[in-house]
Amino acid sequence: QVQLVESGGGLVQAGGSLRLSCAASGSIRSINAMGWYRQAPGKQRELVAFITSGGSTSYADSVKGRFTISRDNARNTMYLQMNSLRPEDTAVYYCNVKGIAMGIAMQPYDSWGQGTQVTVSS
Repeated sequence: QVQLVESGGGLVQAGGSLRLSCAASGSIRSINAMGWYRQAPGKQRELVAFITSGGSTSYADSVKGRFTISRDNARNTMYLQMNSLRPEDTAVYYCNVKGIAMGIAMQPYDSWGQGTQVTVSS
């Protein structure tokens, strides 16, 4: 199994910044794509940003130019630097990691973090 631990959420005023972290541990043979999703009350979960094993990134239009996703492969950790936060960024943020697990079978895994609340006040 692969476990994800998120940290870094909180309450911030509009225009402020937060940095989220997601650390992966467990039976990890490799990590391929890593991504951040968010879910606001009454809305569906949406993709915010993702980063491939090669470092290619992609962002939702609503966060382009404000959020930056990065990863530290040595630490199996992913980050989301969020600047110029807006009230509409308020949501529970989840990290997602996909890869191959240890073991002869080399099974793929698709793991989710527990979520961290980000609240942006106006």
